[in-house]
Amino acid sequence: MFGSLDVSTSALVAQRIRMDTIHGNIANAQATQRADGRPGPYKRRIAVFETGDGRGRPGVHVSKIVEDPSAGQRVYQPEHPHAIKSGPYQGYVEYPNVDLPTEMVNAILATRAYEANITALEATKSMISTTLRILA
Repeated sequence: MFGSLDVSTSALVAQRIRMDTIHGNIANAQATQRADGRPGPYKRRIAVFETGDGRGRPGVHVSKIVEDPSAGQRVYQPEHPHAIKSGPYQGYVEYPNVDLPTEMVNAILATRAYEANITALEATKSMISTTLRILA
């Protein structure tokens, strides 16, 4: 019965990381420069889940956070400080590949999954409490 607590707890942690990643995407939806100094706009990040092995790590875990390789939208703004200086896209500014409606839907899904895991955790806690009351 305690294994189900581990499964729900791992899912809560995974969904929290997913929500943090989504919130970072929303916060950087207009960032035309990367924070790490590399050229180009912010790239959308995605939390990748993996299942536990059932022995030492039950449940679901975030295996890694990857950048979405798709291109962002280019807008012609030659006066912008981050405008492309040469080539076929000279004068264009590339904006992040973050789609706000998609991120909002993903945030709602992560929130609902988090709430479902809290409900499962509460049900398990109630069953453990009832079992201990019966045994006592």
